[in-house]
Amino acid sequence: MKARQLFILISTLTFPILIYALPKGFVYLNDVAPSVLQDIRYAGYHNFTGRPVKGYRAKECILTKPAADALAKVQAALLQSDLSLKVYDCYRPQRAVNDFIAWSHNPKLTKMKAEFYPRVAKNKLFAQGYIAKKSGHSRGSTVDLTIVPVPTRQQANYYRGQTLVSCTAAYHERFADNSIDMGTGYDCLDPLSYGYTPRVSLVAYQNRKLLRHIMQKYGFMPYKNEWWHFTLRREPYPETYFNFPIKPE
Repeated sequence: MKARQLFILISTLTFPILIYALPKGFVYLNDVAPSVLQDIRYAGYHNFTGRPVKGYRAKECILTKPAADALAKVQAALLQSDLSLKVYDCYRPQRAVNDFIAWSHNPKLTKMKAEFYPRVAKNKLFAQGYIAKKSGHSRGSTVDLTIVPVPTRQQANYYRGQTLVSCTAAYHERFADNSIDMGTGYDCLDPLSYGYTPRVSLVAYQNRKLLRHIMQKYGFMPYKNEWWHFTLRREPYPETYFNFPIKPE
């Protein structure tokens, strides 16, 4: 018995269990609000670059603790109406923002244009504000999200090379996300994504209003040019842009 205990001790010392430690004040959303659905687009291929973005080593939502706590309150309120949040992006490393900038300057990389920016020239994305040198996401209290019904409909699988449909197409024509109709797909780099535009259907307009209302009620501010983008009003790091990678929990 003593020999066996000694072996276990030596094994533990020789092969330590490595746990990725987040910077102080940050948490994995799954530890705070596990019922919130996650579809972290920049960790995969279904985004405007068509590939995983630098810094996204895992499909995980990381946020500051206050932002995660506030989202948990939003989720609890929505669940009472058989609805749920689904997050697309949370904390974003500065290296990912830099990757976006480098991508925007390469005119040859346009394979996802038909879906994500069908009506905007790629060389205009930076000038028109769709891509910037800094992002609120890098401060850790900004989140991209939508609302899905409960029980949740199955989402279509994206596979590389599939026929792309414009993010501005009608709800039943564009990519079969399981979101309620918000008027465009997520990350649609188009004026139709402006949160208050009257050019979307009445259903989509009301759905955007619902999302804004519930997010504002629990302390988030909407971004007028993206219906999916919200920042915690009292964010803890308003001047700090972090660059640590997103790794598995």
